[in-house]
Amino acid sequence: MTEEPLPSEPTEAEVSEQMAVRLEKRNRVLAEGGEAYPVGVPVTDTIGAVRARHGNLAPDEKTGETVSLAGRVVHQRITGKLVFAALQAGDGDRIQVMLSLAEVGQESLDRWKELVDLGDLVQATGEVIASRRGELSVLVRDWAMAAKALRPLPNLHAELSEETRVRSRYLDLIVRDRARETVRARATVVASLRSTFTRHGFLELETPMLQVQHGGASARPFTTHSNAFDTELYLRIAPELYLKRAAVGGLERIFEINRNFRNEGADSTHSPEFAMLEAYQAYSDYNGIADLTQELVQEAARAVAGSTVVTWADGTEYDLGGEWARIGMYESLSEAVGEEITPETPLERLERLAADVEIEIDHPLRGKWVEELWEHHVKPGLTAPTFVRDFPVDTSPLVRDHRSRTGVVEKWDLYVRGFELATGYSELIDPVIQRERFVEQARLAAGGDPEAMRVDEDFLRALEHGMPPTGGMGMGIDRLLMAVTGLGIRETILFPLVK
Repeated sequence: MTEEPLPSEPTEAEVSEQMAVRLEKRNRVLAEGGEAYPVGVPVTDTIGAVRARHGNLAPDEKTGETVSLAGRVVHQRITGKLVFAALQAGDGDRIQVMLSLAEVGQESLDRWKELVDLGDLVQATGEVIASRRGELSVLVRDWAMAAKALRPLPNLHAELSEETRVRSRYLDLIVRDRARETVRARATVVASLRSTFTRHGFLELETPMLQVQHGGASARPFTTHSNAFDTELYLRIAPELYLKRAAVGGLERIFEINRNFRNEGADSTHSPEFAMLEAYQAYSDYNGIADLTQELVQEAARAVAGSTVVTWADGTEYDLGGEWARIGMYESLSEAVGEEITPETPLERLERLAADVEIEIDHPLRGKWVEELWEHHVKPGLTAPTFVRDFPVDTSPLVRDHRSRTGVVEKWDLYVRGFELATGYSELIDPVIQRERFVEQARLAAGGDPEAMRVDEDFLRALEHGMPPTGGMGMGIDRLLMAVTGLGIRETILFPLVK
């Protein structure tokens, strides 16, 4: 079946011209007493269901079954007494519909020819048959407009630009199988996460996104104003402090999947608005929560790919299976630079190491220099999934001190595909130490650090009632999709923020 030619990227003038023609067709439908946008149309089957039942018909075979289907017209070929069109469902399934003069009559055939354009949503009723070429078809008896498209579709045989895909995701979903597959993969991943948590006895919670005080991570917040309360509010940067309040209240295994907002840069792995998973397990620690995180990711991969070996968009295979490596931050950095780096290494020595490789670091915390040096020397070499453990204490204000090492905390970051996928802690539950950490963060904030936390008195009050020893983790849902699909973050977010 041939299709009407379409320009790859129609100009604004061409779009305006086509819209004028299509608008006239809409007005004609209404003038003749019809409906260009009816409240509903009769549909008995999906295109996929019909294909499943009758996908193996022989050429010219008839089924005797009448169905009513609806879909978007994505191809059509018009002859004197016949119209062949392809209807596409929202999931991408397609079926051919055939209108013949003998079956629908002259008036109905002419109305299709005069009123139906590529992109229109159409409902068709008729018998399921196979064409002479063996193509599964519906021999139309009746048809109706379901929604008249006033704008033309892009060329279905030309690649959409990335900018068009991101800015007009609705077109991307119509045109590209991969776009639809990514949406389904995301839903599958989230369902898998919930299933794994349920299997381990976790409860799903919802915590506030509008907060009177931001906290739970080192990040710059978005601010807004509440007219009702006449106060400044923050879009949350993390759900951590509220989930920990719930843990104080006795909810021992909890998780949340929801949106976070950070007023920071955007690139191939960062978005100002993103989906985040956080989970907390009482009477666990950063070792136990690492085991759980590995299971969560591997089960999500199996749900999407059927295996822990996933195939990325570029065809590369990536193995998420097995037991993942666990390396120390200080140990791996020491190996990379050829000398021992410890929490006691003087700042002056770290500055010289940074200068040797021309890294510019403008931060008062010694731990920040260690992390930046590690990212330069070690991170690029991480290909397989790896837990990087035991971070500097001064960059991790919500994490418990290491049980046997001074100057570090029991924290890991999980790196997959070379980017940070998740982070996990042995949670700091001592309210006295937590207050000291908050006070130090407040000092940094007063000194101009826009990412520093503030003293959260209500959270401290909760901790003073006693929180059980707990392991906690956070993981970006968008980044998890990146890990199993190989796509960039703007592809894994359905409607990413763009200028």
